[in-house]
Amino acid sequence: MLDGKTIAITRSKDDATEFIALAEQNNATPIPLPTIELVSKGEKIVDEFLGSIKQYNPDYSVFMSSKAVKLLFDTAKQVGRFEQLQLAVANTMVMSVGPKTTIALEKEGIKVNYQPTTFSSVGVGEEFTKIHAVGKKVIVPRSGASTPFLKELLNKIGIDVLEIHLYNVCAFNDTTQWNGFRELFSQDKVDGVVFTSASSVRGFFEIMSKDYDSETLLNNLEKLSVVSIGPFTANELKKLNVKNTIAEVHTVAGAFDAIKNTLTVL
Repeated sequence: MLDGKTIAITRSKDDATEFIALAEQNNATPIPLPTIELVSKGEKIVDEFLGSIKQYNPDYSVFMSSKAVKLLFDTAKQVGRFEQLQLAVANTMVMSVGPKTTIALEKEGIKVNYQPTTFSSVGVGEEFTKIHAVGKKVIVPRSGASTPFLKELLNKIGIDVLEIHLYNVCAFNDTTQWNGFRELFSQDKVDGVVFTSASSVRGFFEIMSKDYDSETLLNNLEKLSVVSIGPFTANELKKLNVKNTIAEVHTVAGAFDAIKNTLTVL
C-alpha cells in the first residue's frame, strides 16, 4: 500500500480516471496535472484525410491515440462528412495502438482488425511483421509533435507510410489547477510523478519553469520517484537530466505498478 503518498500524473482529471482509482485503492493521494492541450488544424483535417485516402489508396490505417480518433471523427460530424469518413476508414484494415484507442474507434462504428500486445510504436511494428505486410501502404493520422520513429520503423519493415498531422500540441494554458501541486512540490510533499508522454514532459517543464529556476526544479525532482510510461518519455526526461524508471508495461496501470514498486522500496 502507498499510505499517505502523494503522486502526480501528467494528465488531466478526465484522462487520469484509471490512475486516480488505482491510487485511491492504495490509499495514495493522486494529483492530475494537465500538461498539454491539443490545437486542431481545423475543419481541413477531414478533407485532407479523405483526399489522402483517395489518392494514396492505403491498405491499412493505424490510429495511435484515442484523441486522434475523437478529433477526426468529431470534426467530420461537424462538417457533415461522418459517414464518408466512416466508409473510407472501414475500407482499410484498421490497426489500433491499444485498448483505449480501440474503444474510441468502435464507438464510431469502426471494426478494429489488429491491436498489438505491446501498446506502443514498437508493438505496431511487431504486429505488422507478424502479418507480413511488406509492400503494403499505411496511413497514420496523428499529432504534429510525433517523432518519426514509427514511420522509420515501418519503412525498415518494407511498408510505405503516409502520416497526416491532425493537430499540434502545446503546454496547457490555464495552470491555476497546478497551484496545489506547486505548493506541495515546494515543500517536498510530493512523493512521485508519472510522466505519460514526451509532450507531457515538455509541457511540465514549460509550466514549472515559470515559477522555478532550472536548478531548483531539477533538485526537487531528484528527491521524488519519477516514472516514465515508456522509452520515448524516458528519453525526453534524460535530455533534461531527470533520472527515471521506465514502466515495464507501457500503460497507465503499468506506470502505476512501477511507481508503487519504487515508493515501496523507498
